[in-house]
Amino acid sequence: MIELISNIPLIGGFLATVLPFVVVIGIVVFIHEFGHYIVGRWCGIHAEVFSLGFGKELYARTDSRGTRWRIGALPLGGYVKFLGDADGSSRPDRNSVEGMDAATLARSFPGAALWKRALTVLAGPVANFILTIVIYVGLIFWSGVAVDEARIGEIPASVAGETPLMQGDLVTAVNGEPVATFGDLARAVSESTAPVELDVIRDGQDLSLDVANLRPPYVAGVRPLSAASRAGIRAGDLLLTADGQDLPDITRLQEIVQGSEGEPLEIVLRRDAQTLTLEMIPTEEDVPQPDGSFARQVIIGVSVSTYLQPQVRAAGPVEAVTLAVDRTVSIVTGTFDGIGQMISGNVSPTNLQGPVGIAQVSGETAGQGLTNFIMLIALISTAIGLMNLFPIPVLDGGHLVFYAIEAVTGRVPSGKWVDFAMALGLAMVLSLMLFATYNDITRL
Repeated sequence: MIELISNIPLIGGFLATVLPFVVVIGIVVFIHEFGHYIVGRWCGIHAEVFSLGFGKELYARTDSRGTRWRIGALPLGGYVKFLGDADGSSRPDRNSVEGMDAATLARSFPGAALWKRALTVLAGPVANFILTIVIYVGLIFWSGVAVDEARIGEIPASVAGETPLMQGDLVTAVNGEPVATFGDLARAVSESTAPVELDVIRDGQDLSLDVANLRPPYVAGVRPLSAASRAGIRAGDLLLTADGQDLPDITRLQEIVQGSEGEPLEIVLRRDAQTLTLEMIPTEEDVPQPDGSFARQVIIGVSVSTYLQPQVRAAGPVEAVTLAVDRTVSIVTGTFDGIGQMISGNVSPTNLQGPVGIAQVSGETAGQGLTNFIMLIALISTAIGLMNLFPIPVLDGGHLVFYAIEAVTGRVPSGKWVDFAMALGLAMVLSLMLFATYNDITRL
């Protein structure tokens, strides 16, 4: 679908980038704001406005509860304005609150009990995390989980003609050394040099197979906005040559890319039954090292691996939820690690992406298939939820800090102090967004 849109003359490329971005941001922001809205409603707080987007009103309706649901022209966020709020940032409208009677004040956000306000604010980020977990649960149910035994899963079409292995083969030994699990098989393959002798059981028969190469540069994934993505490389491709040199294994590909020094490379690859020739220009970027540090290296932005994949089985509900939570936690810890690396100077802050960069990533990811696009929604949902928990005034985390001060001191923080902190927080957020947008434009 995205490829079809991108082929529309003059505007196709623009639409293929903007439409996925609007879908991603729309879903993530709606879930975040709906978390605020529904918990606030459960707490008896009246929502005056639920806005998806900012700026000029494109559509609006008022429901039976008196909440105005609107869509703004600028799809870069959203807000819920509760009764008693001055605006969508939950800054109290003190003049309005002072003129409220007791019944109206009880339905307002500033007049609600402290725990109700805290739950309502916290609900937005939590809703984002729940969305991520739900997405991962759905993907796990859809794709299954790997079996423990060393049984071969689906063989990629680009590699099928290169290997005697078949889906369903149970590997019992590698070069005469027994293997019991797929993890044992993966380790044995990583330590072996080509060719490899595999003992397998196929349809009840014992076979000995000579496999010329179990570690060709098979593309397991392509990073959006990378040299490989711009060149048109896709997950599932088998790279055959680079710069006119054969690629017998992953190591040789890395050597050629590193030696290119950023000069254009001609890549010949197999995609299904087709052989294609593409040109790309490797880029120098911060790359994570085994010890957790980062180093500047010339890369093309693909993850390459052995084409061996385990057979999968259906996952149970508890297992799926557990795995989904683990994946969500890994995104959070990875984000904190990246922030720490930037603060320590190991990673350049130019890696930050703003709305333009996210739009590009959305467009490219949509072109890589529905599964990748859904995973991007999960990733951005987690990022939005986590970012809003930062203790910066104007963000949800900043409000929670105010409530913590109120809980400890027993009184609401000074209005003037809150206004100053909110203005400072807004300036920080806008500055960060402008810096990230500058990075996006520079990369363009």
